[in-house]
Amino acid sequence: MKRERKFRYERMSVNMSLERVKRYFKQLGIDNRILEFDVSSATVELAARALACEECRIAKTLSFHAGEKIVLIVTAGDARIDNAKYKAQFGTKAKMLAPEEAEPLTGHAVGGVCPFAVNDKAEVYLDVSLQRFQAVFPACGSSNSAIELTPAELKEYSNSLGWIDVCKVYHA
Repeated sequence: MKRERKFRYERMSVNMSLERVKRYFKQLGIDNRILEFDVSSATVELAARALACEECRIAKTLSFHAGEKIVLIVTAGDARIDNAKYKAQFGTKAKMLAPEEAEPLTGHAVGGVCPFAVNDKAEVYLDVSLQRFQAVFPACGSSNSAIELTPAELKEYSNSLGWIDVCKVYHA
């Protein structure tokens, strides 16, 4: 019974996160661009499969503690955080949020963490690894959603604080 109740709560929570993003995008006039899938898109691999695209074009959102701040970094699907670059950018070692911290601190649960409609204290940054693409696919608050955006649109709609370079060299 407890497990069933927990699953129901997580499902309701994820639906609320997706609805939050939909409301945000509706204000911008782009809510009709959200893609929802019958399958999971919770990982880069699953999202690429659901979208029938290369994994590198998935815009994954990674969430970190950076001192007292919560930092969301959107990177290309094939990019990996470079600890030295991260420390140079934020002045601290890269420490990802624990799965149970993601939703309360960012506004979105693991598998649907995205740079849209985030909690006020979360800062969004975009990694330059995304700039090599004409369009990328970030999640929209749930583990079965995405939206296709140009890097310029991603910057605009995510209200990011800018482009940074905190990833290891990716395979172009």
